[in-house]
Amino acid sequence: MTARFFRLIVCQLLLVFACASADAAEGIEITRAGIEASDDGYRLDANYAFELNPGLEQAVQHGVALYFTTEIELTRPRWWWYDDKAVSTRRTVRLHYDVLTRQYTTLVIGSIQQSWSTLDEALLAIRRPSRWMIARKGDLKPGETYNVTLRMFMDREYLQKPLQVDAFNNSDLRLASHKKTFTYRAE
Repeated sequence: MTARFFRLIVCQLLLVFACASADAAEGIEITRAGIEASDDGYRLDANYAFELNPGLEQAVQHGVALYFTTEIELTRPRWWWYDDKAVSTRRTVRLHYDVLTRQYTTLVIGSIQQSWSTLDEALLAIRRPSRWMIARKGDLKPGETYNVTLRMFMDREYLQKPLQVDAFNNSDLRLASHKKTFTYRAE
């Protein structure tokens, strides 16, 4: 138990020092965003472009899990009151490296887990996720136009407590996209 705790502390300190010396993160760019109607509901079709800085790569390779959250909100504009929030949901993907099996895993929280042999393959699964069901068929009114707001970020809330404290001061732990807005007419 103490050896495991010692390894955890060493990994956390390694992440803190590596991130402090690494170059600033470029951020996440949303390269494609759209909504597709299907028989069972509405799905998000999105692609992201980002790279992990050397400090974050090294942290992942030493067993520190990183979490990437995508938030989407669909609102229907109303002239007489606040906009009607039709859909507001989020999905988090965990990226982790298992030192024993030498495999990277991506886990959609509450859903599926996949294993990958390289970090690039695991990041590709995060950058180009499968179409995610964001709303059931009856949640949106056909013919109505909705304003869509989408963003993706590295979720610091899931990090271990010592790293959460450091995340406020460390720009390398603030990997995020700008909000992308577009309109969607429900089918």
